Amino acid sequence: MIVRKLEDVTCVDWGNGLSRRFLTTADGLGYTVTDTIVRAGTKSRLEYRRHLEACYCIEGSGEVVDTAGDAHPITPGTLYALDQHDAHWLVAGPSQDLRLVCVFSPALRGDEVHNLDSAEFSQY
Repeated sequence: MIVRKLEDVTCVDWGNGLSRRFLTTADGLGYTVTDTIVRAGTKSRLEYRRHLEACYCIEGSGEVVDTAGDAHPITPGTLYALDQHDAHWLVAGPSQDLRLVCVFSPALRGDEVHNLDSAEFSQY
């Protein structure tokens, strides 16, 4: 059995926020669970070519925008899943951080960060 508290997990500044990584590859479960903060007012160009991701919003608001330009509002109680390795923009609302509980499959190593300065979608 694995039991972890927020104050005991690895915290990674992924570029536009913090990712507290509760489970990683080292835990042997095949998936990662994170508690992720997206800083208010940020826009992140993201793509996961080697991972599928599902995110459940527990605080704040924002939107996820697909490459066709379709925006999907994110508020507490909303889940979105990137089931096709979808390139997307993750946009946090202007006045409050967006907080998401995310699951990645397969698991992350735990030290991954984004390159948000690139003209391409940041990926890992």
